[in-house]
Amino acid sequence: MTDHEKRFHGDIGRLRSPERIRLLEVDRVVALTTEGLTASRLLDIGTGTGVFAQAFAAMGLSVTGIDANPEHLALARELVPGVQFDESTAEVLPYADRAFDIAFMGLVLHETDDPSRALMEARRVAAVRVAVLEWPYVQEEYGAPLAHRLEPEKIVALAARAGFERVERLELTHLVLYRMS
Repeated sequence: MTDHEKRFHGDIGRLRSPERIRLLEVDRVVALTTEGLTASRLLDIGTGTGVFAQAFAAMGLSVTGIDANPEHLALARELVPGVQFDESTAEVLPYADRAFDIAFMGLVLHETDDPSRALMEARRVAAVRVAVLEWPYVQEEYGAPLAHRLEPEKIVALAARAGFERVERLELTHLVLYRMS
């Protein structure tokens, strides 16, 4: 597979469609990502148009969003004032160790060129928790094609390789949230 082959290349407007927002269960994901933590700083890795960054910021968190796609970032900056958006890949995060309390990856791990490196970088910059939202490993009419989705066992193995001691798998209505610490 060539670099960036799995990344989202579709209509940018689809990223904020009402149907997609419903599938994402944004409020539930935000609540589960921060559950049981006292956090003030969050990195939204693969922020896209800033859907989750906006929700985390609405909770009062100081949010930074990164994405490799400058078009997505331009729209995020327009739609989500008060959040810092930077251009970068998940595999090379331009932040200091433990610069954030939480690193969140919303439907991006399966798109990275090197998921292992991306999780290692997320762990490096997150002081408390890394949360990874992914599509379940089943063929569906929506979301990433099955060939791009990650099997749960692979995500757990990647997490272990990145140095996480604990991985919680929380099944949502349409997605799966992994909380790593």
